[in-house]
Amino acid sequence: MSTSTIPPDGPSPARGALLGVDVGEVRVGLAASDPEGLIATPVDTLRRDQEHGSDLVRIAEEVRDRGAVGVVVGLPRSLSGEEGLAAGRARLYAKALQRHLEVPVRLWDERLTTVDAHRALRSSGVPGRRQRGVVDQAAAVLILQAALDARRAGRPAGVPLKARKPRTPRSGTR
Repeated sequence: MSTSTIPPDGPSPARGALLGVDVGEVRVGLAASDPEGLIATPVDTLRRDQEHGSDLVRIAEEVRDRGAVGVVVGLPRSLSGEEGLAAGRARLYAKALQRHLEVPVRLWDERLTTVDAHRALRSSGVPGRRQRGVVDQAAAVLILQAALDARRAGRPAGVPLKARKPRTPRSGTR
């Protein structure tokens, strides 16, 4: 099976493994799909490393090791669809991650994903004190599975990161 890299502003990759990322202030949940891009499974919970970016490097290694064709980062919007502080942080994280990758990073609306992950863990019998270490992975699985389902239904697996607009020279300056 050959996979091609899709430009960041192009369509969702049609086939191949994807990684899902749930970005938090302290931890980052990571999930991956199978090579056919059908089922999302948990991979790891990474400590956020804002100083050295070791979490970004680890995700890039996982992309290479799995031959992933793209990454989907959760974008936490409010119930009304507005983007607040957390969404801005997720966008910045996705842009930083894109600089470490040769595959596209896309954003997925993840309203209530962490709430759903806590609920699923509780209903499966995981005690509250043990949820902290796996809730980010569970949220990443939910984000990724939704994106995979959309891609399989012919819809985009998230929206591409917006490229920065080129600076226009001010009048009278060169």
